[in-house]
Amino acid sequence: MDSEMVVHNGGCHCRNVRWRVRAPPSVVAWQCNCSICSMRGNTHFIVPSERFELLRDSKQFLTTYTFGTRSAQHTFCKVCGITSFYIPRSNPDGIAVTFRCVDPGTLTHVEIKHFDGSNWENSYDQTGIASCSKAPIEGST
Repeated sequence: MDSEMVVHNGGCHCRNVRWRVRAPPSVVAWQCNCSICSMRGNTHFIVPSERFELLRDSKQFLTTYTFGTRSAQHTFCKVCGITSFYIPRSNPDGIAVTFRCVDPGTLTHVEIKHFDGSNWENSYDQTGIASCSKAPIEGST
């Protein structure tokens, strides 16, 4: 399965936060209408956390915001304010990568799906979003 993966590099606007993620060149990104995602216009794809790597000294430039259930860990750059990735409530074992923060050249296609964060529990059950942070079992198709 990893042969279908590519390495995507990305980060925040000021480039103090840099990361790499292994994901397919074609991804499904979720556009959410919860209170925070709709205000910041975040559209993200989700990967298992073991496929995400924070680079260099990026951690020192990050801060985290939580609210409501405090399940989601909304990370953003202390310098430029960009949320290039975060740990979503829907996938606490994964990383939500803001697809617009991926450096150009490795994403070949982004399919946008809607997640109704205003009706979180219902949308969580209906969309199957929880499976996005699960690595496929080797040998399965």
